[in-house]
Amino acid sequence: MSLLRSGAFWLLGLCLTVWAVPGLTVAQEAAPQPQAHLTGDGTTSEWAHVGRTLSATRFAPLEQIDRASVHRLKVAWTYRSGDGTIINEATPLQIGSTLYLCTTDSIIIALDAERGTERWRYDPHIAKVPFGRSCRGVTYHKSADAADVTPGGCAARIIIVTRDAQLVAVDATTGTACTGFGKNGAVDLRQGMGEVKTGYLYQSSPPTIVGDVVVVGGCVIDGQETNEPSGVVRGYDARTGAFLWAWDMGRPGVNTEPPPGESYTRGTPNVWSIGAADPELGLVYLPTGNATPDYYGAYRTPEMDAFASSIVALDVKDGSVRWHFQTTHHDIWDYDVAPQPVLVDFPTAEGVVPAVIQPTKRGELFVLDRRTGKPLAQVEERPAPQSGAPGERLAPTQPFSVGMPSVAGNTLTEADMWGITPLDQLWCRIQFRRARYDGPMTPIGVDKPIIRYPGYNGGSNWGSVSLDESRGILVVYNLHLANYDRLIPRDSKEAAPYLPGLPTVSPSLAAPQRGVPYVATNEPFFSPLQVPCQRPPFGKMTAIDLKTKKVIWDRPIGTTRKSGPYGIGIRIPLPMGVPMNGGSLVTKAGLIFYAGSQDGYIRALDTETGHELWRSLLPVPSQATPMSYISPESGRQFVVVTAAGPVGLRSVTGNYVVGYTLASAK
Repeated sequence: MSLLRSGAFWLLGLCLTVWAVPGLTVAQEAAPQPQAHLTGDGTTSEWAHVGRTLSATRFAPLEQIDRASVHRLKVAWTYRSGDGTIINEATPLQIGSTLYLCTTDSIIIALDAERGTERWRYDPHIAKVPFGRSCRGVTYHKSADAADVTPGGCAARIIIVTRDAQLVAVDATTGTACTGFGKNGAVDLRQGMGEVKTGYLYQSSPPTIVGDVVVVGGCVIDGQETNEPSGVVRGYDARTGAFLWAWDMGRPGVNTEPPPGESYTRGTPNVWSIGAADPELGLVYLPTGNATPDYYGAYRTPEMDAFASSIVALDVKDGSVRWHFQTTHHDIWDYDVAPQPVLVDFPTAEGVVPAVIQPTKRGELFVLDRRTGKPLAQVEERPAPQSGAPGERLAPTQPFSVGMPSVAGNTLTEADMWGITPLDQLWCRIQFRRARYDGPMTPIGVDKPIIRYPGYNGGSNWGSVSLDESRGILVVYNLHLANYDRLIPRDSKEAAPYLPGLPTVSPSLAAPQRGVPYVATNEPFFSPLQVPCQRPPFGKMTAIDLKTKKVIWDRPIGTTRKSGPYGIGIRIPLPMGVPMNGGSLVTKAGLIFYAGSQDGYIRALDTETGHELWRSLLPVPSQATPMSYISPESGRQFVVVTAAGPVGLRSVTGNYVVGYTLASAK
């Protein structure tokens, strides 16, 4: 679940007279106009969920800002939360005239949607947690009937899962605690979890609310030990906080809380990212992570192997499993299913079918019937490389979504090794030769390091994909960075530096993996100058026509303005395609808004061609997904994004929220 956490965020534009910079690639034919009927209510401009709707398409049915006027976008207001200097990944919600968002310390803030001024804030005063300092958003719920509001309850509430594992409800109008929810407005999610060491259980993603049920997963820190807290998913009443059900994969058929003295099954795969839901089917779609501790799985139970790195459809009434589909078998690569599922009505030869699209860190895009989990685009089981670590068992095959374009990038070769000088390029070529690399899914071993590509950040990550519902175009951001991994026997002197500390200081770079025979190192494949060893581009965006399942265009995103050796920005804006995170917003007017590239710009692209139509420099770079709405007060369309700086860049302070709207035409 690492999110570009390495200490060097770089990328180079030095010596670029030696290497050509990849450019925009557009299909030669005119972009097709698919006639698919796609999910989306199209009846309101409110942004009521992190993905705008429970379908999570990130599609705004708005046309006020269009291709002809987007160049007139200007900053309308800027807000600063004052909450630290750590990244904030929140996508605000818009309900009526109010925006709702969270900060890195789980503070809930309400802003005036027209002016960006603060209306109220609620501080839950969380316990200090050393990891997971991000918040991706909050959830809104309104009681359908005033009679449902219990004493101390709220007619409309903002619900957040805090970083110290509390489920908190706050009145959406006043910003005061809903005291009838749980205990004085909060539910302790450590209940039934057994021992929870400091930093081992935290929350970064908003819960999913379907009807009156709040569905809550949890984030368990990577790579520490086999006996980490459970990955249980639970359902609570959105009005009262009462426990409704639990899905604990180690207790199949049992959906109750564990009896006193017992706990939910420890070490199971967790749901740390964001879910989607189909209320008509009564299903919530959850992307699961890997079983702890990620890089060695010989000890795993059949239930862990069945549900890890999958998309799981749960019945929202009782938490029972309707179906599940696994995107990586016996995952020893940290290929958590990080992206939020996206619901569409998918065009097939037999007609339109309700579907779920599941992007992955692997760069594979799986399209499944959301009623049954059966693939709607062909999935092929291909033989996987074997001969892993002693004692490990490996899956003989891995699934590839051959019916959809892959955004994983080409298999690397020595000729792909890159550098800003001949010396560091030579170093990278030597390291490539020293490593084992059998293409995708090369298993981590002991004798020599392996190259893992895509790396632990993807492919696609939690920002997921967006869908232009009016044109049937899927917009996919994809990261192209490799890792350099190895297992080290626990009883060797080489393993000693990785063992002290609970948890380790840099879980993205080393995993102590207590309970298994090996420590794992999982570093970015960088040169000594802290520059990627593979050639650019490192961040791309791809548009896919869902009707034809073909790529319409594919282009690098971002310049080298804040990239360079040792994480020092060289301030030369060369269009290389840089690391990126967060998701994109698409609008009915045919625009894509994206702010997650390392160079610090928010951009507008033409959905049908990929051409950049506008960009604006943010106060600091962003890792958040933009959103858009019509202000009820002025009738103006706004585009809003959180900007707090990506991890790894120096001198970054942040927690800005920036609102854009059209300047008057001259």
